[in-house]
Amino acid sequence: MAVRRAPARPRHRLKLAVIGAGQLGETLIRGMIEAGLTDARSVTVTTAHRTRSRDLARRLGVRAAASNAEAVRDAQVVLIVVKPQQVVPVLREIGPVLRAGQLLVSAASSVSTAVIEKHLVAKVPVVRAMPNTPALVRQGMTALAGGRWAKATHLTRAEQLFAAVGRTVVLDEKHVDAVTGLSASGPAFLYIVIESLADGGVKVGLPRDVALTLAAQTVLGAGAMVLGTGQHPALLKDAVTTPSGTTIDGILALEAGGLRVALLKAVVRATRRASERATELFGQDA
Repeated sequence: MAVRRAPARPRHRLKLAVIGAGQLGETLIRGMIEAGLTDARSVTVTTAHRTRSRDLARRLGVRAAASNAEAVRDAQVVLIVVKPQQVVPVLREIGPVLRAGQLLVSAASSVSTAVIEKHLVAKVPVVRAMPNTPALVRQGMTALAGGRWAKATHLTRAEQLFAAVGRTVVLDEKHVDAVTGLSASGPAFLYIVIESLADGGVKVGLPRDVALTLAAQTVLGAGAMVLGTGQHPALLKDAVTTPSGTTIDGILALEAGGLRVALLKAVVRATRRASERATELFGQDA
């Protein structure tokens, strides 16, 4: 498994349609434009509210389409960024319009490629994406999985898009629920860790703003150490933990409090819920 940040850029700027250009959709558009993958004039958007579409057109210079079908008609890549329950209604609009030469990328959680393909007329290649919210600050982690007609070239193009807002990894679709439980839900777990570390800093006398900065940067730096060195977290932990030092006392408190098991259970339960949610929405088709 390879985690990559920036696959090679395509030679020509993409004609991109973004269906449901909310906060994440806008972030992706900005990232792709800044990365030189496309330009504002080549991007067409739709949103749930016409005023939102007009606002995006004014601020970003993109084109606001009157309908989803109009938005996707001339696009090379169609990016769906809507709530899971909105995916099927959207597909009923664009399914008859999409062609096999286009690429459909869905960032809607709990919606499998099989569900999407069921609502398409042509054999359109589909890539399922599971990003997380740090994409908003270009530090996202996105897992990608190809559908029935998606080839390596389609996955590479999807990687190019999401590498503009962070790192990417390509996996078999059977792992996407686990990705949801770990990297999509994980930021919420880590916010609790950051908040708790900051509260500890306040407890021992640090000003709140200083404690929060120290905690957040420490978590950011620790993640960068794991990715940058390639070393196992246990080895990095041992490098900080000196005999009879302060760190080992802190680790003892963490182990007594069950932090390790609590985080493990959080990922397992979030993964299970992702699977249950898909079944609730789409039944056996999920």
